[in-house]
Amino acid sequence: MAKDENFDEWYNEIVEKAGLCDKRYPIKGMNVWLPYGWKIMQNIDTIIRNEMEETGHQELYFPLLIPESFFKKEEEHIKGFSQEVFWVTHAGKNELEEKMLLRPTSETAMYPMFSLWIRSHADLPLKIFQIVNTFRYETKMTKAFIRVREIHFFEAHTAHESYEDAEAQVKEDIEIAKRFFKKLALPILFSRRPEWDKFAGAEYSIGIDVLMPSGRSLQVGSVHQYRQNFAKAFDIKYEGLDGKHHYCHQTTYGMSERVLGAVIGIHGDDRGIAIPSSIAPIKVVIVPIIFKGHEEEVMKECRDVEKELKSKEISSIVDDRDKTPGNKFYDWELKGVPIRIEIGPRDIQKGVVTIVARDGIKKEIDRNELDKIKEELEEFDERLYKKAEKFLKENIHRIKKMERKEGIVEIPWCGKEECGIKMEEELEMKSLGTPLEKEEINEKCPVCGEKAVTWLRLARSY
Repeated sequence: MAKDENFDEWYNEIVEKAGLCDKRYPIKGMNVWLPYGWKIMQNIDTIIRNEMEETGHQELYFPLLIPESFFKKEEEHIKGFSQEVFWVTHAGKNELEEKMLLRPTSETAMYPMFSLWIRSHADLPLKIFQIVNTFRYETKMTKAFIRVREIHFFEAHTAHESYEDAEAQVKEDIEIAKRFFKKLALPILFSRRPEWDKFAGAEYSIGIDVLMPSGRSLQVGSVHQYRQNFAKAFDIKYEGLDGKHHYCHQTTYGMSERVLGAVIGIHGDDRGIAIPSSIAPIKVVIVPIIFKGHEEEVMKECRDVEKELKSKEISSIVDDRDKTPGNKFYDWELKGVPIRIEIGPRDIQKGVVTIVARDGIKKEIDRNELDKIKEELEEFDERLYKKAEKFLKENIHRIKKMERKEGIVEIPWCGKEECGIKMEEELEMKSLGTPLEKEEINEKCPVCGEKAVTWLRLARSY
């Protein structure tokens, strides 16, 4: 299936062919992570763990089950998730005295504990995170990594003395996201979600979106400013320097396995997936080009190169399977390995190795300069990013009237909810929100004719 002809069919086919997951598990939307896909996801987790540790967050792990009484404490939050939760009502044949639910997200699990942990201003800021599975009863058509019912999920939660401190945390989260997604070669858009689409219980929400080759947007993360909404619901207070008790201000930053779905969809092609070297389980595959009478010589050179690359902390493998080089090329291109090294008798004679990047760039490098492989990997990642960035920029359209286009449209907006919803209905698109960057706008809202105060982004979305 060609990616450009039918992206969704290509995507469904490629996640299975590349050995990322198996969708045949008998519960819809709950897929089996296969070793190769799970290793990529673990490498993604490692990047965000490093970001968290470098910014003073500590990792912990909360129980999966949440008591119904905890869940009901924040009224707006339960309304937002009430149709999506999985309930646990029995233990064996015994009906539980209090129903429990599988966490759809962890605010209502964590915050009763926050109220026990936080006593004084000295306990703040509290900055924690966890990487867990969350569960939401997805009613739309499921799609591997993009729309599932059991979700591999990262969530960071913070508590602060003041709104200003919490705002500083939101800014830090944005910078973390910029660094994180750049390492995955994914260009992103930050948009302040409209009031009617913010996270349940939030003061405001910032969505992090990518544009998929289908022309649809995909939310890959979000940052939420809670102000004191949850603190008041869960009685999270601290004693200040003034001797008085104050409610904390809180934020969250969350992402899911959708990040992997974005990597697959944006970087892949008709030959398979393409994995940035930052998360590739195998960065280099070494393929022996065997000629009769040179078998031992070529295999020894391949093993030596593998050993040297591993000593430089470049994950590599020699493909010594009894298959033709062409078949091996096909297999590793399907799995998206960033660089292939080909070694045959002529390469040995010339004192070089032939390298082929996953995007087709081929060259020779001196056998004694294998350090250049690191540069080649970085350049490969940068090419992936530039190509995706070009696609994103070419598919953001600023228009002045109600006109549907492929990709993302930005329309002058007066800021009134009824006008924003009217735009959604007429264009059959979903509001992503408004740009975070402030700019002067001298246009009129095409719905009501009043002066626009910002641009509203809309797109078809997953």
